[in-house]
Amino acid sequence: MKLPSFRLRIALLSAALAGTTLVGFGAVSWFQIYNAKISRLDAELLNHLMRATPNLPPRGEPPENQGKESRPSRWQFYEDSLADAFGTNTKTPIALLVLDANGNRLYQSNSLPADVEVNRLLLKRLQLIPLPSPPQREPPPPSNRNVGPPPFLRPRPPKFVTEQTTKAAWRIGATKFPNAQVGIAVNLQAVDQEMATIRNIFLVSIPGSLLLVAIGAWLVSGGALRPIHQLTGVIQQVTVKGLDQRIPIGTTDVEFVELIQVFNLMLERLERSFTQASRFSGDAAHELKTPLTILQGELERTLQQVEPGSEVQQRLSNLLDEVRRLSGIMRKLLLLSLADAGKMSLYLVEVDMSELLMEMLEDVEMLAPHLTVQTDFTDGLRLQGDRDLLIQVLQNLFSNAIKYNLANGWIKIRTHQTQTTLHVIIANASKDIPASDSLRIFDRFYRGDPARTRKIEGIGLGLSLAREIARAHHGDLILDSTAFGQTTFTLTLPMKEVGGERREKVRS
Repeated sequence: MKLPSFRLRIALLSAALAGTTLVGFGAVSWFQIYNAKISRLDAELLNHLMRATPNLPPRGEPPENQGKESRPSRWQFYEDSLADAFGTNTKTPIALLVLDANGNRLYQSNSLPADVEVNRLLLKRLQLIPLPSPPQREPPPPSNRNVGPPPFLRPRPPKFVTEQTTKAAWRIGATKFPNAQVGIAVNLQAVDQEMATIRNIFLVSIPGSLLLVAIGAWLVSGGALRPIHQLTGVIQQVTVKGLDQRIPIGTTDVEFVELIQVFNLMLERLERSFTQASRFSGDAAHELKTPLTILQGELERTLQQVEPGSEVQQRLSNLLDEVRRLSGIMRKLLLLSLADAGKMSLYLVEVDMSELLMEMLEDVEMLAPHLTVQTDFTDGLRLQGDRDLLIQVLQNLFSNAIKYNLANGWIKIRTHQTQTTLHVIIANASKDIPASDSLRIFDRFYRGDPARTRKIEGIGLGLSLAREIARAHHGDLILDSTAFGQTTFTLTLPMKEVGGERREKVRS
């Protein structure tokens, strides 16, 4: 499973951290605001419960006087004042319940259908409140007056709770006076609406804030990782021709200076080592070229002087073959060293690839008459290239097609061309190439499994050199690793012109 990029992870982690903080802050803020509103509502309820004292019947008033019309009218007026004070209407009403000291109803709200349920909750809440404490001792009446001042009443501290009915939530405040019991219920619909508005604000602002945080983290992390991207770009360009590149340190953050310095030093050492190795292989091949040429000439001259058919002639002939083989190795090493240094010179002329392919087919007919050859290419496949080097590429490909073919196998040559590119496909019957070998088939001196190649001549430089020559022509040489029961190489070269009549041939 491929992990997301480091930059994306930074943005997501920043958004997650900010989201957790904002959600926690929003939840705490919401509850704090809600508690503040409820506390303010409780303070209002306490104030109005205490203001209910003037409407209460005096202590000791006979029960028959407590039901007079004057008292309900006072409570109605009191309820109206409560509605004005809390800013309520018919949708968010106030419910009021007043009982006397014996639990008889003096007044109750009955203007709404929900008041029945609310009044039941008020009655239940009043029943849970214990009796009030006895009043303070009354001062003795003056001698010149028969009736003293009214007693000082000490009600129970009000209790505030939130109760839920089938349709709404109510905040209930209730208390007991020595001569009456009063309960007030305020509909919390207005508070709930305000809290719903705050919640919606949070639901919109928090995702928006998270999006801004994620975008900001993405931009900031991009700026912070810019030296890494710059380093990656330089690493991708580290080829034979890119070892001289260095990353500037002047505008780099302090945290990446040491990393870039180490990388620049590594490039410097790599460039120096590669230059030395390339120079050594080129110089060695060049220095060995002259003595091998002299040795080959002396062997050829001596071979002409010995008795034909003698043992000495046979030995000299074997030595001459080895010297020629060694000269070919030196020539390939010299070309590879030039390719590594980016100094492979090409003598560009107009090359007819159709003609070269026909020449290669004639060699195949002489070297491997037992193989079936199928061709499908056009005449006049012309391009700009080095004729000698392209011949060497084709010789290496056809040589491999012959050496690694099956008994009574086949070779197929076909071309595919576009307006700018020529593809030469050379395939031969063979055993399947293991994946480990297909990845290293272009490595120098690599010949795969020795059990399969020990009887086949070669040193493992032909394909590597062929690919370097193709790349020097701004083309490429690739192996089709998806083909089964065959080995297929595709040589890609830039075309000069396209045209000609297609030629098809089958030889058995």
